[in-house]
Amino acid sequence: MSADSEPTDAFDAVIAAADAPVWIVTTVAEDRRAGCLVGFATQASINPRRFLVALSESNHTYETVAAATHLAVHLLTADHFELARLFATTTGDDTDKFARCDWHAGPYGLPILAGAAGWFAGEIIERVDLGDHLGVVLAPVAAAAPSTDRAILHLGAVAELTPGHPA
Repeated sequence: MSADSEPTDAFDAVIAAADAPVWIVTTVAEDRRAGCLVGFATQASINPRRFLVALSESNHTYETVAAATHLAVHLLTADHFELARLFATTTGDDTDKFARCDWHAGPYGLPILAGAAGWFAGEIIERVDLGDHLGVVLAPVAAAAPSTDRAILHLGAVAELTPGHPA
């Protein structure tokens, strides 16, 4: 692709080539559990450690995060595609996703997914408007390290899934 391509097309191609990992975030607030698959998330600071999750404002989880104090961020392996499908294509507006998967209550009552390769819980320390997404800045407070012998699930593997809500 040349430098004179449409910037949005070239940007999309760069992001697709990077093939970032996907994550499932879960939370709880006012006795409501919520969770979704996210493709926009990254470590944002080394010292202190910070992680940025971007949640679509049209997503059911967005509403629960508004009242939440913590998020759990789950890393998936390639063999957990069906768990990714559940949290990507099903909306919490009309379905209890947690009734369809194995999980347990973790720190701060957060739903921790049994199928995750690893996870961490983060205190929400800031919310930032990112356009059509809400940036949620987390300070890690608890974690379970992933196994390093399995391939991680990446965005390219789930790109064809139809979201439960438009992005």
